[in-house]
Amino acid sequence: MTPRSLPAVAVLLAAVALTAGCGGDEADPSSAAPTASSASSAPPAVAPTAAVAPSAPTPSVAQPSTPAQATPSVAPQGPTQRRPASPPPVVLPPRPAGAPGAKQVVEAFRAAGLKVPRPVDRSVDCGPDGLGLGCSELIATDTVTVYVFPDETSAGDIAETWGGQSYRRGAVVLNYLEAKTPAAERPRYEKVLNGLR
Repeated sequence: MTPRSLPAVAVLLAAVALTAGCGGDEADPSSAAPTASSASSAPPAVAPTAAVAPSAPTPSVAQPSTPAQATPSVAPQGPTQRRPASPPPVVLPPRPAGAPGAKQVVEAFRAAGLKVPRPVDRSVDCGPDGLGLGCSELIATDTVTVYVFPDETSAGDIAETWGGQSYRRGAVVLNYLEAKTPAAERPRYEKVLNGLR
């Protein structure tokens, strides 16, 4: 060999020695990584240890050993108390500005000497959120029922529906359908309503 080829030979020998040292495991079949054919024919080395139950439960599956360790949601509770169901509050449309309120109309009837026995505020019958009849206020008496609507158009529509059994002025409608007011007395109620501002 020539002196120039000596370093190349030394590098080559060093590479072979390293390959032989690292590749020594290839000669030992027990230390080699399993191939696809050997993995399918023999179970992996970790399979037997997976079947062994853990000696202590993990925190996620631990079960309380005493009632003191039970969570509040698991603890028994006393009898359930039932609360009476209450309907949601009724929201009615506001009456128009300048229109008299139903109570004001009833008080004007009373002040004029007209009969308005047993007035009852039945505004809830206008319907939730203004549905139902869509009125803003409703007071029923034994002689006449006073409706106040949010606008004159709604009042006019209802007055037409009730025909000759009602009287309308603006947004206020007097209804005689359920009342016992004689036809001869009705003009007196209507006159008082017309006098209200």
